[in-house]
Amino acid sequence: METLSQDTKNILGLKLVTDPRWVDLASISLKDILSDHAWCEQKAATSCITLISKYSNKEKLVTELAPIVTEEWGHFRKVLTEMHKRNLTLGPQRKDVYVNELIGFQKKGGSPEERFLDHLLTMALIEARSCERFKRLSEGLRDEYMRSFYRRFMESEAGHYTLFINLADTYLPKEKVRKRWKEWIDYETGLMQSMEVRGDRIH
Repeated sequence: METLSQDTKNILGLKLVTDPRWVDLASISLKDILSDHAWCEQKAATSCITLISKYSNKEKLVTELAPIVTEEWGHFRKVLTEMHKRNLTLGPQRKDVYVNELIGFQKKGGSPEERFLDHLLTMALIEARSCERFKRLSEGLRDEYMRSFYRRFMESEAGHYTLFINLADTYLPKEKVRKRWKEWIDYETGLMQSMEVRGDRIH
């Protein structure tokens, strides 16, 4: 798997890009990609709502995540609209192996502070990888319209991962955030190397 350019590392904090074969497979499974993408946007919105509900005493978190809920739900609607144009239906939600593996890496039984940090960093990593995949689709799909479609998503979501990092920095010591973020990045790199390359999933 090719490594990321320094610029992309700086933007997304990732060590590896998606296997190039994924875009070719996604081109063949565009119906499944759109359906899975819609569900990803829905889950992003509801995850932010969960954070707001759980940490309602953290004013900055509530204030900054509220518009993200609106944005992610708007993205969900945009993908649904695109599916309807193609006479496609949403279909059932699929098991997200990538996200489940990340959740499995979260510290269990630690302090509330550690669990809060891991919750934010999980969200940051999902957003970073999603944006990287949108970038891949915007550059590699054969359909010019769909390349543009995913370019807009990439641009819209490019800053989301840093929002969660910045929120972690607001409530926790930066050195602790950076140390744990490095552990997350190293874990995600191994996960990406071990996962099957599938073209019917965003992750």
